[in-house]
Amino acid sequence: MKYILSILGSAVVVAALSTSVAIAGPGAAGHHDAEVAYGKPGDPKKPARIVQIRMGEGDGKMFFAPPIVEIKKGEQVRFKLMNGGELDHELVIATLQENLKHAEEMKKNPDMEHDDPNAKRLAPKKTGDIVWHFTKVGEFDFSCLIPGHREAGMTGKIIVK
Repeated sequence: MKYILSILGSAVVVAALSTSVAIAGPGAAGHHDAEVAYGKPGDPKKPARIVQIRMGEGDGKMFFAPPIVEIKKGEQVRFKLMNGGELDHELVIATLQENLKHAEEMKKNPDMEHDDPNAKRLAPKKTGDIVWHFTKVGEFDFSCLIPGHREAGMTGKIIVK
C-alpha cells in the first residue's frame, strides 16, 4: 500500500511540474525577474523612456503602430500600450523563435493568461504598460499571440543598438 501511495504521489508531483512549465510563458523560465536574451524586467520606480504603441484592427488587418522601435543598449523603456480596436490584443516581447513557438502553444490554449513582465493582454479600448530594460544588442520581436492575430499582421521589431 505504501508503494502504491508513493507512486501516486510521484505522479502528482510530475503532473504539477509539467503544468507549471507549460504555463510559464515565453522567456519566463519560471523567473519573473531573470535576464533573458532580450533583457530583463524594468524597475517601474526608475526613470524610463516612454514609447507609445497603439494596437488594433482595420481594413482586414491587425497592427501595431509603430511596428519598429529603436532602443539604445542599457535603456529602460516604458511601453504605453493602447488597444484602440474592437478585439482583445496583446503585446509579447521575446525573440522571434520564442514568439513563434509560443504562438503555436496559444493555438492549443487561446485563453492562456500571461503573467509575465514581457507581456500584456488588453481588452478593447484599454491601456497598459510594460517596463523593460534592454541589456543586450540585437533585433527582437513583439507580437500579439492570440491565434490568428500575428498572422493578420500584429508583429513588430525592436532594434537594440
